Amino acid sequence: MRNNRAMALVPHRIAVLALDQVVGLDLGTPAQVFGTARTADFEQLYTVGVCTPGGRPVRSTAGFQVHPDHGLELIEAADTVIVAGIHGGSALTDGTVEPDVAAALRAAHQRGARIMSICTGAFVLAAAGLLDGRRATTHWAYAGLFRRLHPAVDLDPDVLFLDDGVLTSAGVAAGIDLCLHVIRTDHGSEVANRAARRCVVPPWRDGGQAQYIERPVPRTADTGTAATREWARQRLHEPVGLRDLAAHARMSVRTFTRHFRSETGLSPAQWLLRQRTEHARLLLETTDLTVDQVARHAGFGTTAALRQHFHHRVGVPPATYRRTFRHTP
Repeated sequence: MRNNRAMALVPHRIAVLALDQVVGLDLGTPAQVFGTARTADFEQLYTVGVCTPGGRPVRSTAGFQVHPDHGLELIEAADTVIVAGIHGGSALTDGTVEPDVAAALRAAHQRGARIMSICTGAFVLAAAGLLDGRRATTHWAYAGLFRRLHPAVDLDPDVLFLDDGVLTSAGVAAGIDLCLHVIRTDHGSEVANRAARRCVVPPWRDGGQAQYIERPVPRTADTGTAATREWARQRLHEPVGLRDLAAHARMSVRTFTRHFRSETGLSPAQWLLRQRTEHARLLLETTDLTVDQVARHAGFGTTAALRQHFHHRVGVPPATYRRTFRHTP
């Protein structure tokens, strides 16, 4: 049993960097999402503070000024540093950032702090030299500008977020997806799902931001695959294949695949693998099923198939994941 005073949980410290013309939602997202991440005993897992260069007020894009409690010294003690998106400044015009900001970010990265950005905050990380040679993402509307300013970065504008040593997310609401990913990585799916419910958002969104890029011809409501996706989610333990999905949607395989990829950014096979892996994670955390039983319940069929796909997606074998995240009473 835990001694509540002697073994008090030390929350993970997060510093959110706000620069001039900071995006209001990007600034508020970390405090909201990480602030709702609690243990089953309602212990706080993260603390979030906001800082600016010199602790000076900065303008937001939402018509208000941000008066922070901290200067860049907050970054020096942070376990995670998050750069909020911006809609102005030198990072978006000539690809540079103030020397003290770049130095603070590089120092944090060198000492092992986790570095993240939301939306156009990726421009700041790239200007500080932290994304060279890495895969990264940002809002799809800024992809062309990003590539011109930072050709050394492997930009992927089709995803909601990327974790390649330094973490980046796509536009605005994708910051929520990234924060939930971090909670899931730190504390497992159960804690992340609980935080998502408190924020009234889905714990995991299908596909990438390719599905949100403006298209000249809007899709009509009767050609969607959402109902079929929900039907498939209820049958992850069954051998559902592409033809089964297309038949449920009353489409040809070719038409269904085209609509499915347009709506989710993934092929049906990729989507099913992701759903089954996430379901396996939850079963490993919250049940006493053996790994072999988890493989069958999640639709992988065999333990070997579960191990292969789970390790590829999560980074560790199922048994190792369970030892890390299984919460025994």
